[in-house]
Amino acid sequence: MKKLNYSEVEKRIVSFLKEQANKANVEGYVVGISGGVDSAVASTLAAKTGLKVYLLQMPIKQKSAEVNRATAHIYWLIENFPNVFPIECELTSTFDSFLSGVEKHELDEKQNMAEANTRSRLRMVALYYHASIKKCLVLGTGNKVEDFGVGFFTKYGDGGVDVSPIGDLMKSEGRELGKHMGVFSEIVNAKPTDGLWEDGRGDEDQIGASYDELEWAMEYIRNNPRGFAYTPDDFDKLTERERIVLIIYKQRHNANMHKLTPIPVCNIEDLRL
Repeated sequence: MKKLNYSEVEKRIVSFLKEQANKANVEGYVVGISGGVDSAVASTLAAKTGLKVYLLQMPIKQKSAEVNRATAHIYWLIENFPNVFPIECELTSTFDSFLSGVEKHELDEKQNMAEANTRSRLRMVALYYHASIKKCLVLGTGNKVEDFGVGFFTKYGDGGVDVSPIGDLMKSEGRELGKHMGVFSEIVNAKPTDGLWEDGRGDEDQIGASYDELEWAMEYIRNNPRGFAYTPDDFDKLTERERIVLIIYKQRHNANMHKLTPIPVCNIEDLRL
């Protein structure tokens, strides 16, 4: 993977965000702050535009460590940028109220996944509510591995955004950009998590591979003329773990294609007289 000049990356993305806001004729951005590196990097880039940036904390039975990191980052932005404004939006009671009104199933993994995705979608609703009032765009915080590799995001949840500033950055590149911009090391080095599970499971626990491994798989496949197809010779050159990671990546990518491609539309043009 080619090395990046992070000063130039910062300038490019900040310029991009200004351009997108100008095209949309809005005053700035609304962004959810989770306590993770992706939201920290995205929000810092938005703050550097000089446009209004509204920082939403949207805890739903959140772990204290995540809340504390998010709070620290918000205060850091407030101290360094006069154009940022915090908004606290506690959603735990909303989430509980929703669950009390829907049919409950056995507490199996499908039920847990449905509840996790509901958390993400409630946050999306809150972001667009405030974006509408503040005349802003909703800022995405997904990285390249999540958004275009394994599809590790909730459809119409954290995948429901207007602009994706770091969608072309690998997770490792996002960390390096965060360091470059002075994001707290506790955030840069924090265990990646979507904050959707009460047991505190992280992204890598759910996926079965680390982001570094997934980045390797993306690059390996991109540089393989056959894409996902491999010959016996190809596999002979790989370690057992590398083979497993490629399988994990391929399975995730294929299973989440419905998130990575436009919504299918049934074309009836030929039936029009």
